[in-house]
Amino acid sequence: MVNQYAEMLNQIKARIRQAQTRAMFSANAEMIRMYWDIGRIIRERQQQKGWGAGVIPRLSRDISNELPEVKGFSERNIGRMIAFYREYSDSTVILPQPVAKLLSRTKEPQAVEGFVSKIPWGHNILLMEKVKNIADRFWYIRQVIDQGWSRDVLLIMIKNQAHKHQGKAVHNFKMKLPPVQSDLAEQALKDPYVFDFLTLEEPFHERELETSLIRHLQKFLLELGQGFAFVGRQYHVEIGDEDYYIDLLFYHLKLRCFIVIELKKGAFKPEYIGKINFYCNIVDDQLKQKEDKQTIGLILCQNRKSVLAEYSLRGVGKPIGVSEYELTRTLPKKLKSSLPSVEDIEQELNINQETKLKRKIKMANKGKLK
Repeated sequence: MVNQYAEMLNQIKARIRQAQTRAMFSANAEMIRMYWDIGRIIRERQQQKGWGAGVIPRLSRDISNELPEVKGFSERNIGRMIAFYREYSDSTVILPQPVAKLLSRTKEPQAVEGFVSKIPWGHNILLMEKVKNIADRFWYIRQVIDQGWSRDVLLIMIKNQAHKHQGKAVHNFKMKLPPVQSDLAEQALKDPYVFDFLTLEEPFHERELETSLIRHLQKFLLELGQGFAFVGRQYHVEIGDEDYYIDLLFYHLKLRCFIVIELKKGAFKPEYIGKINFYCNIVDDQLKQKEDKQTIGLILCQNRKSVLAEYSLRGVGKPIGVSEYELTRTLPKKLKSSLPSVEDIEQELNINQETKLKRKIKMANKGKLK
């Protein structure tokens, strides 16, 4: 009885959460449509009546006075609504074609429902301000919808120009995977991967790179992309009487397969392919379950040498990709020497504080003399 009740309670809670999520998305979509429509109304009046930007402060003030419970109508936000309408009033790229045609004919607010209304207002503002190319912006909107990026994550991805890296790895997926799996795998891998949260001084060892990435695992997973689940570092496998260790082992939740990652310092070498192909075979034999797809290998190096990698991948049994990675570069010694040390800064702060204190005492003494 207790177990049956607990099961029923969990089902009800799940249904409530599902309804809350849908209500939240629905409310967001309605708000975005409202902002679009308000932007349209103001913009059309400005064009028809010749009104300038001076109408915005008045609108903000009157809405605040007459509808004090309504938030979000500051001068700045109203200006953004107008910009939002201008951005998407005639778009045929960001909207599904039937909706885009409706937009060009009717100018109705439901036209923006295709994509932009599915992401929060803050995300839309960030994209309008940071990503000017409409096709690139569409890519980020799709990623926000598919991967659930927060605004902070979206900003990081924009700064790293993530849209230029997706699906750029050298690989043999089309020859080794079914079409759907191949397309998914291609989009799952980037080139280059930007590990700008690491600072490693030359010369560093591959093991140091591994350790640093795992120390910053959350940021590492964020750069890899949605779907990567960490399984282990230096993952132990045994063949006969010999021990082998996989640099990094992941499981991809969307691809439904293990992903073996080998980290290499310097440029790509053909012999790397044989080693990662060997590891993929072992994982398929020892870890892969019936419902899993075949294991994918990914070699990360500092220079992937595309032509060399393409030749090396021909005739290989397993699906393998080769990508580059980039690290934060340490400051040159000349620049380091020109920068103040922590001790210098602290000393300067103490001197400034001491100077201010002496000045206050002097002013106080002058006051007493008067």
